[in-house]
Amino acid sequence: MEVSRIRALRGPNLWSRHTAIEAIVCCAEDERSIDDLPGFEDRLRARFPELAMLRPAGHDEAVSMAQALEFAALGLQAQAGCPVTFSRTARTLEAGTYQVIVEYSEEVVGRLAFELAQDLCHTAVDDAPFDLDDALNRLRELDEDVRLGPSTGAIVYAAMARNIPCRRLTEGSMVQFGWGSRQRRIQAAETDRTSAVAEAIAQDKELSKILLHAAGVPVPAGRPVLSAEDAWAAACEIDGPVVVKPQDGNQGKGVAVNLVSREQIEAAYAIAFQVSDEVLVERYIPGHDYRLLVVGDKLIAAARRDPPLVVGDGVHDIRELVERVNNDPRRGVGHATSLTRIRLDEVALARLASGGLTPESVPPRGSRVVLRNNANLSTGGTATDVTDDVHPEFAAQAVAAARTIGLDIAGVDVVCDSVLRPLEEQGGGIVELNAAPGLRMHLQPSFGKGRPVGEAIIGNMFADGDEARIPLVAVAGTNGKTTTVRLIAHIFTAQGLRVGMTTTDGIYVEGRRIDTGDCSGPKSARNVLFHPHVDAAVLETARGGVLREGLGFDRCDVAVVTNIGLGDHLGLSYISTVEDLAVVKRVIVQNVRPETGVAVLNAADPMVSRMADTCPGSVIFFACDRNHPLMALHRAQRKRVVYRDGASIVASGGGVEHRIALANIPVTQHGAIGFQVENAMAAIAAAWALEVPWETIHGALAGFVNDAQTAPGRFNVFSYRGATLVADYGHNPDAIQALVEAIDNLPAPPDSRRSVVISGAGDRRDEDIRGQTEILGGAFDRVVLYQDQCQRGRADGEVLALLQQGLLNATRASEVQEVHGEFLAIDTALAQLQPGDLCLILIDQIEEALEHIGKRLAEG
Repeated sequence: MEVSRIRALRGPNLWSRHTAIEAIVCCAEDERSIDDLPGFEDRLRARFPELAMLRPAGHDEAVSMAQALEFAALGLQAQAGCPVTFSRTARTLEAGTYQVIVEYSEEVVGRLAFELAQDLCHTAVDDAPFDLDDALNRLRELDEDVRLGPSTGAIVYAAMARNIPCRRLTEGSMVQFGWGSRQRRIQAAETDRTSAVAEAIAQDKELSKILLHAAGVPVPAGRPVLSAEDAWAAACEIDGPVVVKPQDGNQGKGVAVNLVSREQIEAAYAIAFQVSDEVLVERYIPGHDYRLLVVGDKLIAAARRDPPLVVGDGVHDIRELVERVNNDPRRGVGHATSLTRIRLDEVALARLASGGLTPESVPPRGSRVVLRNNANLSTGGTATDVTDDVHPEFAAQAVAAARTIGLDIAGVDVVCDSVLRPLEEQGGGIVELNAAPGLRMHLQPSFGKGRPVGEAIIGNMFADGDEARIPLVAVAGTNGKTTTVRLIAHIFTAQGLRVGMTTTDGIYVEGRRIDTGDCSGPKSARNVLFHPHVDAAVLETARGGVLREGLGFDRCDVAVVTNIGLGDHLGLSYISTVEDLAVVKRVIVQNVRPETGVAVLNAADPMVSRMADTCPGSVIFFACDRNHPLMALHRAQRKRVVYRDGASIVASGGGVEHRIALANIPVTQHGAIGFQVENAMAAIAAAWALEVPWETIHGALAGFVNDAQTAPGRFNVFSYRGATLVADYGHNPDAIQALVEAIDNLPAPPDSRRSVVISGAGDRRDEDIRGQTEILGGAFDRVVLYQDQCQRGRADGEVLALLQQGLLNATRASEVQEVHGEFLAIDTALAQLQPGDLCLILIDQIEEALEHIGKRLAEG
């Protein structure tokens, strides 16, 4: 078994909406059915007993080694605790070659699971050992390292529950919610509205106290100190038990409480100084340690925190008791679990020593041994939810403290006897405010019920019902995609929206190109959705990106499919037929927003019209023929259609009938260019689906000029010395046929001659390259062939030979020339033109070729 071309599908894809690893797996002949490998399945199950059934009960189909790999990769992740359920193995047309798809929750974990699954299968074949426990531990540890922590995860899951799109921006905890101009960002429990000034104030505990005291919020007395001696002096001024802590620390690091002796205070100062060179000494307030979570202007949750401790049983020593406590599955290292393991570090040892104990001491049965003075969860403490007990005035003081500092999300630390009474009545005080507070004590408290703090934070960031999305139109098809994208974007711009657009020519934001090249893949789509100035997105969605990585978005408002034709990279990536191609193109239709989304489909194309069955929203059909059976049925059902009626395009359905004269849509040349009429109908339907006002649609279509600046390489028409030039990027038989039909409709003198300049892309099938010149040979008098700058895997001259073969039975072409280079081919054709002639130039390098044509036009 050989595994190759492992891909991560990071968005909705050909197989499902799940993120997944896709691999090509080649099996030897005896591996195409594991029944031909005696004892393999038994050995596999002996190494991995939890492996799922390889075949459904009652079925006796052959199970390949590729399927065993699929179930192993999925099962290993599931046993490691990853939330995965989907997998699939698909046969290809190549004997013994399969596509194996396995869901992942974290990409690196999914890739490791694939590697371990291969090892598992190979050991079962070779009857070699496989360490299942080690494999699962590796997966668990990696998953814990890379997955979102509990605080960030709670916020992300709350956003997902509200259908707000989320994307992790770093390997850490920075996440973007929403798209374009509607986006917001967080880092852990800190939002993009959290003031850097407020965060700095919260980190400066002395400044926080000054501001809180000025606002009438109770705080403990104290001051910063410069040395161990100064710390003792400050304690003498306070004249009572004190707390020594770093002035800008966090998570309880370096904090010591209830100190009275000079020895204790100087030792505590040394520890605090290791955390920060600025140390604070303040009055110790007796009572419990409480953490209150304030979000916006509301108290959301409250917990009492208790320090790490063990309870003696009269038998085990303190070290053994700590190990027993740490065996609780809720305790882990760091913040990934609900509780943290207790550490017998120097702070814990010092606390024990203060009571005359060591780790080897055996405490009496029932005695409580406190291992730390502070109660932070990060040092092994526990939390008890007390949210329902908080007195309203107590809550108001916590909210006032957060607002005084300026934090939109704050962890307010309070020491007092109880939350049942106002803070002032019991002599308690607010001892600290925290930006980016940890949420796990509220999500999964040691005792009491968890609180929906993630939902509260999302609710503070987004209004009720706000999904933080911008209008998104995805456009797929074989031909006409780029022009349709540009038309829709032009309509949005006329509506006053700032538009982000991806095409095969580049990425455009507000009409300015910000990236060049073929930008019709998922990475470019994500770049547009990341852009903070984009109010609406129109995304050309090519098959290659869908196959390589899936979609760059989770769902779209409108999916437009123009047509499905021959020659669009058939034979690549196991897409061998037009039916296969249609399955790829329909991915955008399958991922239309449920109920409110719309698919705009070409009713005249059977491959496209059948996609309606997979659409979770509604459908608008378009076609030139209003009497097409599907159009007639749709109209009879009072559903929306767009069609051509003589010299107009008509939008009809749902009580609406709107007419737009083709004379007012310049891109169609008064309706003479059939494929541009179809592109215009698709754009009109998309705008209608998004309820763009009709007057806006009219004005935008009238103002869209199909020149080399607005739509480069899309039927750009020029006049040259009395002849007509048409420059187009058509590069497959269907596109060529549409161009010929359009040219047939252009006015021309009866004795005019036609010439065409053409090359062929090497990554097409032989029959598709020949098919282009078979069509052109019956429509043009002169043919100038040139070789593409990039042969895309073909040998030198191979494409030209195929183009020549297509001309063997030409019914019109009487002159054929071969030249080297696109620009020389253009010059050769232009030199032969006479007034009234027409020349079609099928360009390869769009910008460079149009610039070259522009120079020739300028020369006259």
